[in-house]
Amino acid sequence: MASGPLVRPVRASQNDPVTTRRLHPAWLVAAVAFTALIGAAGFRATPSVMLQPLHDEFGWPRGVIAAAVSVNLLLYGLTAPFAAALMEKLGMRWVVAAALLLVSLGSGLTVFMHASWQLILCWGVLVGLGTGSMALGFVAIVTNRWFAKRRGLITGVLTAAGATGQLIFLPLLATLTGDHGWRTAALVVSAAALAVVPLVWWRLRDRPADLKVTAYGGEVEIPAVSPGGAVRNALAALRQAARTRAFWLLAGGFAICGATTNGLVGTHFIPAAHDHGMGETTAASLLALVGVFDIVGTIVSGWLTDRVDSRLLLGTYYGLRGLSLLVLPSLFAATAHPSMVVFILFYGLDWVATVPPTVALCREYFGTSGAVVFGWVFASHQFGAAIAASAAGLVRDRLGDYDMAWYGAGALAVLASLLSLMLLAGRRLQHEGPAGPGIGLAFPAPTGR
Repeated sequence: MASGPLVRPVRASQNDPVTTRRLHPAWLVAAVAFTALIGAAGFRATPSVMLQPLHDEFGWPRGVIAAAVSVNLLLYGLTAPFAAALMEKLGMRWVVAAALLLVSLGSGLTVFMHASWQLILCWGVLVGLGTGSMALGFVAIVTNRWFAKRRGLITGVLTAAGATGQLIFLPLLATLTGDHGWRTAALVVSAAALAVVPLVWWRLRDRPADLKVTAYGGEVEIPAVSPGGAVRNALAALRQAARTRAFWLLAGGFAICGATTNGLVGTHFIPAAHDHGMGETTAASLLALVGVFDIVGTIVSGWLTDRVDSRLLLGTYYGLRGLSLLVLPSLFAATAHPSMVVFILFYGLDWVATVPPTVALCREYFGTSGAVVFGWVFASHQFGAAIAASAAGLVRDRLGDYDMAWYGAGALAVLASLLSLMLLAGRRLQHEGPAGPGIGLAFPAPTGR
């Protein structure tokens, strides 16, 4: 039975007094990870605030600006599995600190740009690589290494950091952009990223053994570092996972998840509301309000993940999201009327509630390779987000409004619900025998027959 948050007393020598650590180090590691993830989310939220001001100042079409957002989202996802493998090899501190420096550089350099390709380079490439290194693969590594108990709950809390960052940064950045211009907002993001680096270096630790403790709640299996490089390890995990039906169903559903959240709503909600006469600060506040309810929804989802079949949770979440998106076009107006507030509440609860059950299923199907495999599943999330960000911008440029983008996203979310429920047919994998080390239930060990 686990002993709760206390760590057993440790005597350094016969002459030293017995000391008791009252707070398990896992909670401090989780707190630092939470802070870094808040920053990463705030940095990624910035383009939605800047889209209209950049269009007004430079005259760039929304589709061109959205292309920079798409590059950001795509690299954010593609970086995740390699960053997870790199964390396994070099450690979380080095990777996260370097990622924050990249974000600071990318955001700071935007104040000097005068061509759209520079926006793609700074905000698309540099910030995309930096935030991608602090993506949800980082969440999976922290929970898998430091927690034997409460994994679903901790995954939910760390995932909620994204909503918290959105809640903190969006209204602030919208106000700064409106009062002082978008360059001031970009410099604030640059300074904030830089400020988190000392905290990460001071408190983030890679493994419980580094502090001579076990994970919270007991021992956990931490895979040995492979002698191969991070790229080779990440690609090996993908090759193994790609042989399974479960991986493609999870990746397909999560691609639609990205398309219907970061790609569409996260990028285009503010300009869509602006099209209907709503002020940008009001629209940004509504989008930040999504973050308020997202915090609640994601933590509750983490709690449910410890108790309810994750496949059923995903099917429910995606289905409800699809229905809400189908009614959204009729809710836009010049003011934030009650029906829109209800949508924000409902959609916020469902925003990233999909993450805890998806992480749990990757761990279930792929064992100790689960964190890296989840990095690839998350890459599909951002691939979907990148396509949706560009496609919605093109829809707006060609048709004059976003309505078809919302309807298409609603239909896709219903499809994601069906893909998730199809995973129920694969539960027999749990009964096919013990899994090979580091491979997990999706790759049953040979039976000798």
